[in-house]
Amino acid sequence: MQQQHRKQSLRTALPAVLMAAVFAAAPAHADKGQAATPAATPGAAPAGKAAPAKLDRADRKALEDLAESNLAEIAAARLALEKSQNAQVRAYAQRMIDEHTKAHAEVRALAQTKGVELPAEPNLTHKAKSKMLEALSGDIFDRTYIKQSGRRDHRATHEKLKSNMDKLKDPEVTALVTKMRPIVEQHLLAADEMIAKTARSATGTAGTPGNDTSTATGKEPTPMKK
Repeated sequence: MQQQHRKQSLRTALPAVLMAAVFAAAPAHADKGQAATPAATPGAAPAGKAAPAKLDRADRKALEDLAESNLAEIAAARLALEKSQNAQVRAYAQRMIDEHTKAHAEVRALAQTKGVELPAEPNLTHKAKSKMLEALSGDIFDRTYIKQSGRRDHRATHEKLKSNMDKLKDPEVTALVTKMRPIVEQHLLAADEMIAKTARSATGTAGTPGNDTSTATGKEPTPMKK
């Protein structure tokens, strides 16, 4: 009788034990479920941040053109500081390094927010120009540097920025291009002024004081009529 009572008690207690075990295991499973997080997709935007909107082709090209111009001007100016002994040329080159480095930092910052990958070095055309400059020295180097990097390259960049203004759609890119255009124009005007000053200096050396141009032209001056 006592043995039968013990068996009946076990039958009654077993469901309760099983139920307690189920409830005890449930929080552990819940914690594991909360801890598990889906793996991040490579290239996806960070949680809470939207992926940058894709720029229009003209806006992307404007950033790339600015970057290439900055890199080319900085590289040419560094070469000028290495090779030139002319104080004015060296001052111009240092200005190009300072101002194009600052401009490039702004271009890179905006490009990063827009998801645009910029060139890391000058393009092949500018590399070829740099090779040509490396082979020059003295006054020839100075004149070529100012005419090429100072005048031609800045003029080309200014024309690109000017012609592309109507095609730009992104307001931040438009604002940056609008800000950079006067800087490029100032660099161009400074180069033109140096070239003109050099030309005036050369003309003054070739001629003689007064209106006598016999040395410059190789002809005797025409006598004035009485």
